[in-house]
Amino acid sequence: MRIQLKFFASLRETLKVSAEVLDVTEDSLTVAQLKELLILRGEPWSDALAQGRAVRVAVNHQMVEDEVLVVDGAEVALFPDRKSTRLNSSHLGI
Repeated sequence: MRIQLKFFASLRETLKVSAEVLDVTEDSLTVAQLKELLILRGEPWSDALAQGRAVRVAVNHQMVEDEVLVVDGAEVALFPDRKSTRLNSSHLGI
């Protein structure tokens, strides 16, 4: 299967790539499996996409969760989740 990958914002800067075509032997992968496949590339991929990192994913322009299937011909966009920096009560002076 062939997947079009796009990387945005700090991920693009860290990984030093804005887009690539990825060919895999599987007929489908979950988003989580795709992330794991990319992590296996080693640094800087393993750090940028590590579990617990705030990375959002869109498949064919739709925001998705890690359990969604990615199929042949899909466009997958990965970008940092800016919402992950949340204020707690100490930041609010409460």
